[in-house]
Amino acid sequence: MKFKLIYPKWEKLDRQTPFILPPHGPVVFGATLPDYVDVEFIDENVQPIDFDQAADFIGISVMLTAQIKRGWEIADIFRKKGIKVIFGGIATMLHAEETQGHADAVFLGEAEGRMEQVFADFKAGKLQKVYNYMQDFPPIENVGTARRSILNREMYNYRGVQMVDLVHASRGCRFNCYPCCVNFLGGRSFRPRPFDKVIAEMASIDNNRLFIVDNSLAQDKEWEMGLFKEMIPLKKKWCCHPIEDDDKVLDLAAQAGAWFVYQAIFDSSDFIRDRIKRYHDYGIAVEGSILLGLDYHTEDYIKKLVDFLLEVELDMAEFTVLTPFPHTRTFDDMHNAKRIISNDWNDYTCGKVVFQPKLLTPEELQSLYYYAWEKFYEEEPQTYKMFKLLKNVMEKEKLDGTFKQRVRQ
Repeated sequence: MKFKLIYPKWEKLDRQTPFILPPHGPVVFGATLPDYVDVEFIDENVQPIDFDQAADFIGISVMLTAQIKRGWEIADIFRKKGIKVIFGGIATMLHAEETQGHADAVFLGEAEGRMEQVFADFKAGKLQKVYNYMQDFPPIENVGTARRSILNREMYNYRGVQMVDLVHASRGCRFNCYPCCVNFLGGRSFRPRPFDKVIAEMASIDNNRLFIVDNSLAQDKEWEMGLFKEMIPLKKKWCCHPIEDDDKVLDLAAQAGAWFVYQAIFDSSDFIRDRIKRYHDYGIAVEGSILLGLDYHTEDYIKKLVDFLLEVELDMAEFTVLTPFPHTRTFDDMHNAKRIISNDWNDYTCGKVVFQPKLLTPEELQSLYYYAWEKFYEEEPQTYKMFKLLKNVMEKEKLDGTFKQRVRQ
């Protein structure tokens, strides 16, 4: 059976350096497919879709809300040709009802242990309209090594430098952050994978640089320390979301190859100042994730926050606009208050204002978004700051003998 798995293109975050990472969801899903399925993966962000190429079944994997409408367009084209289409992925779960109008089947939830039935139904001509496994999570031990062989690795480089590979060590998140939909998607329980499976997957990746995409590694201190201890012999270099603010944890993270972290920065407090300094003390760079448009944000507040980021020598910054994604507390609050001003999912890139701010006009917030990017990178452009991050990781690799030329022609 020829199964074409498609990852739709989307508009990238305005002002962000336009590199493309190899997607994670499709390769994790690929590992769940039955052995008899011949899968071809197309990432539309790096290669075009051949709509005339023969296929028995089409899968559309959609991670972001900004991808969903393009996913529907792709599905409509194939369905007009008489080819059945199934949707899955995070954005499918967020937009399930709308997506059903463009699909022969919609898969909701985690795929491990479920694809044999789906493909058996397809072969028997009994494909169900909805396969709903939301909150019915498979045993975490069943999560295997992602099927990265479906990727065309040559397409994932930026200015000749190979991008990081994505991997995850856990699912679920015990936090319930205001703008986040993970609570709806993966549940409030922290579900760590067994160490041996995580380490085996990391070791199998032919790339020394990884991005551990877990929502937060700082969910269980003992587990976190155990993971880092197991990772030390791999000599991988990696980035991740927050690490526990604890000397023992940070020391182990550094020994395990922590390169930089994505750290949410929500104010200019001494807590944040110290958080950044402590990462730096352990040789870990920090890329701040800064959300603009919260109800207490004014023009003066945002400008002072950018000044603070420069003062504390943040290594990189990613500015986004608060976005009310479906199935978040943000969406519920703004929908109920009638503050949402755009329901065009293509606008939900995190770089466009789609709601009425409390203390600013939408135009003022949009202008401050551009101001933040331009002011932070005024003295040192993004490309130069990225070069410094790469220089940092190359120095780490040279120290432990793992450096090798990764430039792709």
